[in-house]
Amino acid sequence: MSLRGIFRIPPALKGNRRYAVYWAGLLISNAGSQMQVWAIFWHLRLLSDDPIVVSFIGLIKFLPVLLFAMIGGLVADSFDRRKVVLITQSMMALVATTLGLLTNFGSIQLWHIYVLVGIQAATVSFDAPSRQSIVPTIVPRKDLPSAFGLQSIAVNTGAVVGPALCGFIIASLGIHWVYWINAVSFLAVILALVFMGPVRSPRSLVNSGSSNIFNRESLANMGAGVKFILGHPIILSSMILDFFASFFSSANSLLPFIATDVLHTNEIGYGWLSAAQSIGSVTVAMVLAQTTGLRKQGKLLLGGLAFFGAATIAFGLSRTYFITMAALILVGAGEALSKVLRNTIRQLQTPDEMRGRMVSITQIFFMGGPQLGEAESGLVASALGTPFAIVSGGGAAFWL
Repeated sequence: MSLRGIFRIPPALKGNRRYAVYWAGLLISNAGSQMQVWAIFWHLRLLSDDPIVVSFIGLIKFLPVLLFAMIGGLVADSFDRRKVVLITQSMMALVATTLGLLTNFGSIQLWHIYVLVGIQAATVSFDAPSRQSIVPTIVPRKDLPSAFGLQSIAVNTGAVVGPALCGFIIASLGIHWVYWINAVSFLAVILALVFMGPVRSPRSLVNSGSSNIFNRESLANMGAGVKFILGHPIILSSMILDFFASFFSSANSLLPFIATDVLHTNEIGYGWLSAAQSIGSVTVAMVLAQTTGLRKQGKLLLGGLAFFGAATIAFGLSRTYFITMAALILVGAGEALSKVLRNTIRQLQTPDEMRGRMVSITQIFFMGGPQLGEAESGLVASALGTPFAIVSGGGAAFWL
């Protein structure tokens, strides 16, 4: 095969200026967001040496999702999704700015971080259903696997660049600059949404001619979303896999302890370890972005989960920097394969007027698993040690 064939333009980007602009904005913004995620883990580690304190951030992120995810899905199916994302992205930029200011003036405390992360998680509950539901309205159905592969590239390229830069920025400028740079990065998505223009409204909004969701029909509409999920076993089973696989093997918040206590590395070394999973994820996502009509998706999905669990075990057992880096790269590869396939299956099985509610319910499983898993891993690490928490979680994910 020629180099031209290998590096051809992905199908989702061919002649689709609107998606190209949207994707570029997400690529930049995700880099900033990932910088902040790993900076917060490091920040909490500086404020406390107890794994529970750091891992508790997972519970803080999950509770707002549990409370607001269903409402966020209903909003996505009832309002102009583009306008919703403009508001949510602006709100998250404000949260990042506040974190930077509090840190810069030396007044940041644990409860400040918990509250601000909770506000951001609540905002994400409204942001994710609308943001993800925009894609199928601007990309042809046959190109959706390519589009979601590109989405994974945007997320995971940001998760390579962001954490790697995070370590350098913390070491050279201070952690407050990470938060400020993230705040600026949200402008990329905001400007992309302005430039791409209006997107197709949800069919439910077009048919009703109203965007008022606060009425007696709201509860019934949310219930319809639950009924839809329960009536589609493929979608439901993919959500259950999301939850349990990520619950048992989530240990990202423990990485600062591995970096400092096991590998004895500094902020820069921690930054590269934080980026390692996404190096594997981007590699897999680049292959999937070039693919149309992928076959045997169910077997590939389960294989990716098993690979993910085995690599997590290797990560927990490692005591050297480069073996840990290699294991984390393999963790990211297995996770990306299963994640893209699960997302594609769900979107293809869901009609447009139901997508926002489907994504909102997915959030409860998709975010609930890893965030509750972070809290679980912190409890286990505090009682039995960080390596044991990681290895036992990877083993449970492997046997799913």
